[in-house]
Amino acid sequence: MTASAAIHIDMPLGIVVRKMPGVTRWAKWCWKPVAVLPGAGPAEWRELRREGEAVEYHAGTVDLTLWAAEAEAYLANLADTIPSIYVVMRESDDDHPFEITVATASPYEGQDYADNGEDLVEKVPMTEGLAAWVRDFAFEHYETEEFIKRKRDRKRTDLVQDGIGDARISQVSDVYRAPRKKVVQ
Repeated sequence: MTASAAIHIDMPLGIVVRKMPGVTRWAKWCWKPVAVLPGAGPAEWRELRREGEAVEYHAGTVDLTLWAAEAEAYLANLADTIPSIYVVMRESDDDHPFEITVATASPYEGQDYADNGEDLVEKVPMTEGLAAWVRDFAFEHYETEEFIKRKRDRKRTDLVQDGIGDARISQVSDVYRAPRKKVVQ
């Protein structure tokens, strides 16, 4: 399916996660997504390389879906110093410490996942080919919106309005204030 014929397109994206020793006694290990593999096949925590105690895994493959309606968000991402994929990971109860939930090129969607406080969201730099693929899709579907200035209402301010405020308040000066309790003498 080509980008011109679709409202959305998908690409399988492998996520590489690095496991390193933690720096505090409360965190034994530090897990961080460090790379993406465009067009990767399925994998589940396959070890890629090991350097001392640091280990890199192909943690999983998820679909990167680009939507035509999100073209502006993709262009905002591409305008960043380092265009990135936002990888969302969730703690898992399985044999593996995390499950890869989502990979997105939209910084707005990445922020939404970061706001919930349950997920670990990390920016991973895009490869040049992946950035070109996202850019081509975004340019093809981006539509500029014309700015429309709002016009002021032309209402007459000298008219008297009946029925505004609390009827128990006899003053004309502040009809919106709350009524006071009457003092019994």
